[in-house]
Amino acid sequence: MDVSRAGEALLADLLANTTELLSLYDRDFRLTHYAARLKGLYGGAVALGAAIWEIYPSFLDSRCRDEFLRVFQGGSAASIELPRSSGEAPRSVFVFGTADGVGIIESQGKGGRSAAEEQERVILLHQATHDVLTGLQNRRQFGERLKEALVAIGGPKPKAALLQIDLDDFKSVNDTLGHGAGDTLLQLAAGRIRDALQDGESAYRYAGDEFAVIQLGKEQPLEAERLAGSLVNAFKDPFVINGIPVFVGSSIGIAFGPEHGTDGEQLMKAADIALYAAKTDGRGCARTFNRSMLLLLEQRENLRRSLRTALERGELYIEYQPLIRPPSSVIGFEALLRWRHPEIGIIPPGVFIPIAEADGLMDEIGRWVLEQACRQALTWPSSLTVAVNLSPAQFLSGSLTDTVAQIIDAVGIRAERLELEITETVLLEKTIDNIDTLNTLNVLGIRISLDDFGTYYSSLSYLKNFPFDTLKIDQYFITDLETDSKSQTIVQSIINLAHGLGISVTAEGVETSAQARWLVKKNCDCLQGNFLGRPLGAEATSDFIRRSPSKELPAMEESNRAL
Repeated sequence: MDVSRAGEALLADLLANTTELLSLYDRDFRLTHYAARLKGLYGGAVALGAAIWEIYPSFLDSRCRDEFLRVFQGGSAASIELPRSSGEAPRSVFVFGTADGVGIIESQGKGGRSAAEEQERVILLHQATHDVLTGLQNRRQFGERLKEALVAIGGPKPKAALLQIDLDDFKSVNDTLGHGAGDTLLQLAAGRIRDALQDGESAYRYAGDEFAVIQLGKEQPLEAERLAGSLVNAFKDPFVINGIPVFVGSSIGIAFGPEHGTDGEQLMKAADIALYAAKTDGRGCARTFNRSMLLLLEQRENLRRSLRTALERGELYIEYQPLIRPPSSVIGFEALLRWRHPEIGIIPPGVFIPIAEADGLMDEIGRWVLEQACRQALTWPSSLTVAVNLSPAQFLSGSLTDTVAQIIDAVGIRAERLELEITETVLLEKTIDNIDTLNTLNVLGIRISLDDFGTYYSSLSYLKNFPFDTLKIDQYFITDLETDSKSQTIVQSIINLAHGLGISVTAEGVETSAQARWLVKKNCDCLQGNFLGRPLGAEATSDFIRRSPSKELPAMEESNRAL
């Protein structure tokens, strides 16, 4: 019989059959477990969530309080004599530390040997039912409590809420600061979760960076939404680890029993689906399960299965969007991956690329895109370049540089005609290895572009540590460029910064002549957007190249007069 099973058996024995006056308290001094005999002795004062001084008022006495706090703060176990009235029998308590608080065994006219034996058994119990790292109740305990909660509720309205909590960007902390920092972060996160709880709410570490809260006896859905909002807000402030501020948010999925599930497995699945919806909606938020989420998940699973065969069935294809250097020169094209599903039709890249990344398909798909784009570039004038986006998932295999070098040799294209675009996400994941990969590609003569600049962390250390050839300003700042002074200031600053570092600048999402005129006036090196040229099929690129001189941008003199 393993320790966990022994601990579970011990739980029932300790709390129901022990002759000792045993009680356990969390870090907020609130009662979490108690023996049946203690309830019989103190009556209504003994209730889950009761403060320790409601059961033992003597702890308000300075002598008892100081000794208790010494144990609570990590000191060795101690026996404390309680004050007594004249004629009252001697009373003492044995106080000892636990994983997430303290335990107390009261002795009335007894020796301390039995208390020491009970302490050993209670420690075993806590090892079996609590997470050692965070002090929260563990996954096994979570399963038992969720089962008990669903058995206890009744009636048509939901009376139990399950909140599944996942930490956003936790993996990045582990990868960049190390597992020791990751463990510290989990401890601090558990503390913030614990601090947000009220009566009738209990927290658990479910697995890794996943936590759960079970909420009972509350008005729903208002109370679950209130708690979820408190938890999301609690994670907005940075965690300070070894003097370094770390920003990690929380995404939360909410489900109610019995409305969304009559057993633990059903309710957990519903909460997981809601958590997935929160992640999909941008993270750092909470979502409550509804049936439409299940439908969307089923559709996603269907897409996942279809995507696995899309490449071999010829459903994936590439379009090429022109890159224009003012006033009218086509300097190259960006290769854009597309998927034409035989039943659904065109599926946006923002939908299927995350699926491909999650399923480990991006190595194969990325290699195909790169080879097809390079072969297409050979049909253009030799002065034109082709830009290909790299997924962060392609860096994980460790063979990206070999793949790129093999394709260049096999196709016979000059390395300087290829530009590889990455986002800052690549630099956040396994930073040192990825910088080494980019440096190797750069040595081969391949141009490297930092895409979507300004929308993530936009750390200047990236620009200092790696010699990017191009910065691409995200279309978010271009959309309202004509009217918003803040966007104008940001775009002008990026252009000045890049030029000061010897880096070229490309503006994405140029949709109007006014946007183009403004960017030309501010010396933006290259423009990309539907105003200048929509994405084209492979054959149509040759026609665009032939007629491109007639697609001139407004002359500088005209631009200056207009602005």
